[in-house]
Amino acid sequence: MKTSIIITAVAFGTIAGMQAQTRTAKEIVAQMTLAEKIGQMAQIAIDEVCQGEDTPPTSTLRVNPEKLREAIVDYHVGSILNAPNTRARTPQWWDEQIREMQQIALNETRMKIPILYGLDQIHGATYPAGSTMFPQEINLAASWNPAHARRMGEIAAYETRASNVPWTFAPVLDLGLDPRFPRQYEGFGEDPYVGSVFGYELVKGFEGQDNTVGNPNHVAACMKHFLGYSVPISGKDRTPAYIPYNVLLEYHVPAFEAAIRAGVHTVMINSGIINNEPVHASYDLLTKLLRQDLGFQGMIVTDWEDINKLYTRDKMVTSIKEAIKQGINAGIDMSMIPYDYKEFCTLLTELVNEGEVSPARIDEAVTRIIQLKLDLNLFDVPNTYSKDYPEFNSKEFQQASYEAAADGITLLKNTNNLLPLKKGVKILVTGPNAVSKRALNGGWTFSWQGEKINEFGKDCRTILEAMQQQFGEKNVNYVPGVSYVDADKYFVDRKDRFDEAVKAAQQADYVILCLGENSYCEKPGDLDDLYISDLQTELAQAMAKTGKKIVLVLTEGRPRLISKFSKNMDAIVQTYLPGMFGAKAIADVLGGEINPSGKLPYTYPAFPNSLIPYYHKYAEEQANTDVAYNYEGDYNFEYPFGYGLSYTTFQYSNPKINGTNLPLNSKQEIVISVDITNTGNRSGREVVQLYSADLYASLVPDVKRLRRFEKIELKAGETKTVTFRLILDDLSFINLQNQRVVEPGDFHFQIGASSSDIKETLNFTIQ
Repeated sequence: MKTSIIITAVAFGTIAGMQAQTRTAKEIVAQMTLAEKIGQMAQIAIDEVCQGEDTPPTSTLRVNPEKLREAIVDYHVGSILNAPNTRARTPQWWDEQIREMQQIALNETRMKIPILYGLDQIHGATYPAGSTMFPQEINLAASWNPAHARRMGEIAAYETRASNVPWTFAPVLDLGLDPRFPRQYEGFGEDPYVGSVFGYELVKGFEGQDNTVGNPNHVAACMKHFLGYSVPISGKDRTPAYIPYNVLLEYHVPAFEAAIRAGVHTVMINSGIINNEPVHASYDLLTKLLRQDLGFQGMIVTDWEDINKLYTRDKMVTSIKEAIKQGINAGIDMSMIPYDYKEFCTLLTELVNEGEVSPARIDEAVTRIIQLKLDLNLFDVPNTYSKDYPEFNSKEFQQASYEAAADGITLLKNTNNLLPLKKGVKILVTGPNAVSKRALNGGWTFSWQGEKINEFGKDCRTILEAMQQQFGEKNVNYVPGVSYVDADKYFVDRKDRFDEAVKAAQQADYVILCLGENSYCEKPGDLDDLYISDLQTELAQAMAKTGKKIVLVLTEGRPRLISKFSKNMDAIVQTYLPGMFGAKAIADVLGGEINPSGKLPYTYPAFPNSLIPYYHKYAEEQANTDVAYNYEGDYNFEYPFGYGLSYTTFQYSNPKINGTNLPLNSKQEIVISVDITNTGNRSGREVVQLYSADLYASLVPDVKRLRRFEKIELKAGETKTVTFRLILDDLSFINLQNQRVVEPGDFHFQIGASSSDIKETLNFTIQ
């Protein structure tokens, strides 16, 4: 299959393109005029060059050849992005539109440099209609199985290339510390190590093991959003953050550093402001840290309109021209403009001619852009076509999405082993998310806000439909109780046959209560109250009063607070945003076809004023020494990081370490092992977690930090030995002088089933 794709694609290469591959990026740039170079640094939205009416299903929308020529021929624009009106199009539509762009670029321009097209393919191929949507990244993290990240990247790359697109704006590597933040679900949770492991695998999935992005089954990845985007003081999108530099290095950098080790080709910059400086204007972050310290050699692209925002929003410069100067000199290579490209090209030309931006800075940026296009083999193979990708949304791909969803579903409560449910029982399904496909998938699902799922998600079933198939239609009744107001509202509920739902519960053996959030993305997902909505809370409390056994099923992009009623729920299942095949996975877990094995990738808070990660700075074992400083009560969580139940049980025993101390400069490995036994009566998977606790340090140490994890499968009665290998640098930290150091002292290695369920502790000393 791969061979046929390559042969077919090469047939569309141009003679100029064939010759280009024999030249280096520097040689190509040396032949370009200033106008041609600056055009390559401009990225525009496809809406800027479209014509026709977009009224599905009879849309006449397509690219306008004259607008394309003005952008590509007259202004030398080098990159185009996004989907028109941010909604999906068929792969064939993408084939045709991007082919027309490439024909103009390769046949009607002097330098014959191909267009670089990019799309936000966040949890699968977002904008090709009919693609295989996966669970969101937060679900992958909850699986604690990095193989799902690798597979999602591979499938998303294949289906993106099937749509003639070689570049994706993913993975999202922002640290998910703040549950108020509307984009938490796009990342891998609150732990830097988990984000590093999964981010590395997702990059390799997109780009291939050897980063051969010119392979027509691979795409160039774009790690984002560098840096510190996800922890604004307000909790709201694109608002200011205050982050000490050593904190940036300790917690926010590792996932990006891992992606750089993985060979990621591009990076997108944080739209926000850190310590009163917009990141897009920060030479220290973009050039000194990213380029010089971390060694990133790829191309830097802005986020949406963010150079202009240095003027229009941030007021740190007095004109758009000054904003362009600030961003380009800070280290930006390509500006996602995305509309008024003529202004950008004109003003940047003036800045170079006036000596405000050096020709060397322009050459540096354009060389990276041309190198990316060479790496992608776009000069020789500018187009890839859907007809050459027969596995698009295949059963195999769908099964991979289902397995990722099932592996991440997290059982948080199961009083008296209520779950799994037996066949033949009478079930009431209620709540707004019972019939919502949007609630299963979240944003970036065939459209920016995920509201097009009913139009494009033909393979997606609702929880109600999956429950009816699992338990039989005659055994499953549905009454909404609460519904969302309409398709365009994210957090507005209305009562919908509320009293009828309460009455129907009396006739059921079990209530499946489907609560959570509607889909949203970015700024529209901002909220003022982290508690789950009032009407959903009222429904939960009303159901609890019926005395029936209640299974709370959560579908949500972030942990909405449930402490007002959680104690009255008999079982709680966190499904996050499990994607197109998530409903079947949920029903299979509730029916016992799947033994749940997910673990929380974040701390689930109990109250609005208890938002703190597991690696907080307060030492609980010392908390009661002074009542005035008893911090233990500050760390109130509904469920701890790394927590999740199973339908079986596991026993930890026989912990071992190959030595209890090492010299400070030792290169010797630390080898830790533990035996895990399945003590239940069915097969199950356990996530074995290794933490370290630095007892004393030159700054206040974290209570604990995750260092390694491994997910294993055990048959009933089976025992396996899990072995972890570390080096002393794994116990290092960023000190107050912003240096990574390993300090002598005493440590505890803690092996557990969660951050709060430590089964075994081993002592260790660095001398």
